Amino acid sequence: MTTAALRTRGSVFRRRVSGPLGLGIAGLWLSLIVLLPLAAIAVKSFDGGWSAFWSVVTSPSSLDALRITVLVSIAVALINVVMGTVIAWVLVRDDFPGKRFVNALIDLPFALPTIVASLVLLSLYGPNSPIDIQLNATQPALVIALAFVTLPFVVRQVQPVLIEVDRSVEEAAASLGARNSVIWWKVVFPSLAPAVLSGAGLAFTRAIGEFGSVVLIGGNIPGHTQVASQLIQQQIEQDSNQGAAAISLVLLIIAFVVLFVLRVIARRSTSREAGE
Repeated sequence: MTTAALRTRGSVFRRRVSGPLGLGIAGLWLSLIVLLPLAAIAVKSFDGGWSAFWSVVTSPSSLDALRITVLVSIAVALINVVMGTVIAWVLVRDDFPGKRFVNALIDLPFALPTIVASLVLLSLYGPNSPIDIQLNATQPALVIALAFVTLPFVVRQVQPVLIEVDRSVEEAAASLGARNSVIWWKVVFPSLAPAVLSGAGLAFTRAIGEFGSVVLIGGNIPGHTQVASQLIQQQIEQDSNQGAAAISLVLLIIAFVVLFVLRVIARRSTSREAGE
């Protein structure tokens, strides 16, 4: 078969996959896996009507849990934006012994059961801490646990973009006498900004729904270290499925709004950079 014929068959296959058949398969799968469960949560949260939903999400325990969850998640996202970008820079721009091992280590939180991470952190920072640092049942413990499970989201978003950055522009700026800080903020960071924002959004949304990594080290103290996911578990244990669904719906709304806003900002940043 000739090359032209192979290309023709390939283009026909792509049109078929990306046409009505591919769209139908994608829509069906998304409906079964994403849309229907989300719709079920929304319907369940309003089982008792709007008043029941509102009373649950505005109760003191819910407001405390949501406040702690959002504030801790923001702190975690900001920390990982800085540290994740630094780690991505080191992995891309520096050569050192064990670089491949460190690169593989970044993905460990994806594979490790999060409750195991909570157990390890409790052993390290708990009452019998081998390094004499006791953080269990404190908000810093929540930050450490959530930073552990969300770090890969920032690193893996920034790393491939950093690989594609044209170093010749940096070299030209350096040859003209630009300081390293100026090169970073004026040349490098604008290219990384969309990836950094995307990583921050993913880290934040993962943090607000995280349960396993905080279940042991967090302490689950209402009004102090109880996060929304633990309150949801408490509602389920009290046979209040409607309450659990209502709090879950609030988390979904927060996650959607944050991701949407960051996507819009990242898109505008990309368009501005392309226009320049």
